[in-house]
Amino acid sequence: MGIEGIVKDVDTSNWQTDLAYDQWIALPVSGPRPPARYKHAAVVVDEKLYIIGGSRNGRNLSDVQVFDFRNLLWSNIKLKPNLDKFEDSGLQEVLPGISAHNMVRWGNKLLLLGGNSKKSSDRIIVWFIDLETHVCGIIEASGNVPVARGGQSTTLVGSRLIMFGGEDRSRRLLNDVNVFDLETMTWDVMEATQTPPAPRFDHTAAVHAERYLLIFGGCSHATFFNDLHVLDLQAREWSQPQIQGDLVAPRAGHAGITIDENWYMVGGGDNKNGCPETLVLNMSKLVWSVSTSVKQRDALASEGLSVCSVTIDGKKHLVAFGGYNGKYSNEVFVMMPKPRDSSQRKIFQSPAAAAAAASVTAAYALSKIENLDFKTAELNSKGPESHHYEQDFTVEIEALTEEKSVLELSLAEVRTGNSRIGQNIEEVNNTHAELSKELLSVQGQLVAERSRCFKLEAQISELQKKLESVQSIEDEVQALRGQKSAFERDELASSVQVQGSGGVWRWIAGGGGDS
Repeated sequence: MGIEGIVKDVDTSNWQTDLAYDQWIALPVSGPRPPARYKHAAVVVDEKLYIIGGSRNGRNLSDVQVFDFRNLLWSNIKLKPNLDKFEDSGLQEVLPGISAHNMVRWGNKLLLLGGNSKKSSDRIIVWFIDLETHVCGIIEASGNVPVARGGQSTTLVGSRLIMFGGEDRSRRLLNDVNVFDLETMTWDVMEATQTPPAPRFDHTAAVHAERYLLIFGGCSHATFFNDLHVLDLQAREWSQPQIQGDLVAPRAGHAGITIDENWYMVGGGDNKNGCPETLVLNMSKLVWSVSTSVKQRDALASEGLSVCSVTIDGKKHLVAFGGYNGKYSNEVFVMMPKPRDSSQRKIFQSPAAAAAAASVTAAYALSKIENLDFKTAELNSKGPESHHYEQDFTVEIEALTEEKSVLELSLAEVRTGNSRIGQNIEEVNNTHAELSKELLSVQGQLVAERSRCFKLEAQISELQKKLESVQSIEDEVQALRGQKSAFERDELASSVQVQGSGGVWRWIAGGGGDS
């Protein structure tokens, strides 16, 4: 569904009453708008949308723009330097132009991490902006500070910032996990087991149940992704769960925000087409669905846009800003998501963890049964006066026995599932082995083709030399032909002159007449 025709009907004074579920509208902004941009950072604080930085026409921006949802007005903030740490470099701007960065609210401060900037540093810089004083500066961080990068994701989990992936200044793609502790201002690297996502940038990330970090989409220099990876932050283990629901196209440069159990995705593209649908991932059920769609060339189908959530009159809304789809946008869009069922929650853990949990539960039940058996025998040994307890214990034992049977069945199902997963892994390994063989065969063919190409190039070079020599010979022949033609013309002219004067015979004949 497109948004055209809807914007005109929005009431500026009470716009939220005109909203329908799962329908984007563009807000009728009062007064001037900020410059259009993409690859900026955005966050909502107290019904105000903060936009910082971004890129436009190849130039990084350094402004701080604020949109008030109550009066639909834009304003900007003039930052003040942190005088204790400010280096007077002759620059008027306190914050340098920056794009492809992340922004997180922490208390009364906005924290900016990473991104592309002219600020000379080979390591990640963490900037802060005080929302009350508008003072801007750099946080002094210690520990294993990660390499500078852009297009990474940064997610707040408790008092830690979890940074994943990105692209460094030499265009090297990354898939490392770095943790910034906001209480100690210390960086550290998180090592995790199993297979991590392929190195990428311009992806999205979210946290579920304060434990699971979800990574979706993004791109390398040649490939766009639509895969979903999960990092268990407690077990420090990567997994790639099976997803149900609608088929999701690969994308990068999209934006995401979570509301309760649902993770909303907006925009993005693959350098050929923008993604017009607004996606929803139910993080408990692991099911994709499409909330709504816009037209293909709509600003909401752009790359490098931002999406946040704002609560107005007790209702949560999605708010999107900016982006690029052939032209830069500075529109503010809002959507009120339809409440979605979050019942029938799925166990969000690895098969190994599920099997372990089932095993522990079954072992606990068995220990309880054995303990009750021992107590029953002990009571029986005390004589008839304790027999009146026997019926109660018999009922409890029967209930626990039934519970044990259910748990054993559950454990058997988990083991069967693990067996299937093992078979799937074996099939994948076999497929991988076959593909590896095929790859080696193709590589061998490529080597042979390269050798043949080199030979052909050598032959072509020799032929080019021969052609050049033939051309020079042709030039010489042409020159000789020209000389021959000139010689023939001269000879013919001489012959005509001789014939016209009578020639030698006339001279001889004249001489004979005199004698």
